[in-house]
Amino acid sequence: MSRAFVKEPDGPEAEPELPELAISTHRNLVTSAGLAQIDTQQRRLRELLSAARAAADHGAAARHARDLRYWDQRRSTAEVVPDAPAAARVRFGSRVVLQTTDGRTVAFRIVGEDESAPAEGRISYVAPLAAAMLGAEVGETVPLGDSKAEIIEIA
Repeated sequence: MSRAFVKEPDGPEAEPELPELAISTHRNLVTSAGLAQIDTQQRRLRELLSAARAAADHGAAARHARDLRYWDQRRSTAEVVPDAPAAARVRFGSRVVLQTTDGRTVAFRIVGEDESAPAEGRISYVAPLAAAMLGAEVGETVPLGDSKAEIIEIA
């Protein structure tokens, strides 16, 4: 059958169905910066969605709508962990400086899953390294890749 004279749906119903983005099963702990990041993502996606719908770009509209649903859900489940002064033990939000066995120092801040950016020194609290550091004190060693590292500072 020819589709030449079949009217395609228009409006939001014309947006293709996309698989939803996976939502973590872990608690959605966030720093205050992480909450601001979520709010920024929501604003940006609302603007992009509006522009895509105005341009009748159904594919882009579907992607932005799906992404916005993800961030709306993350915002509704966000549990802000207040910043606390430096502590004797590593906790969520801590900045931890490690010294590797070869003498290098590396620093990580333990943050929420959506805030994680290992290349920028932010690791998720559910990452194996963060999980190994949580509750540890200066002087303790933690696994770091195939080696170990000593915690030399907690801020």
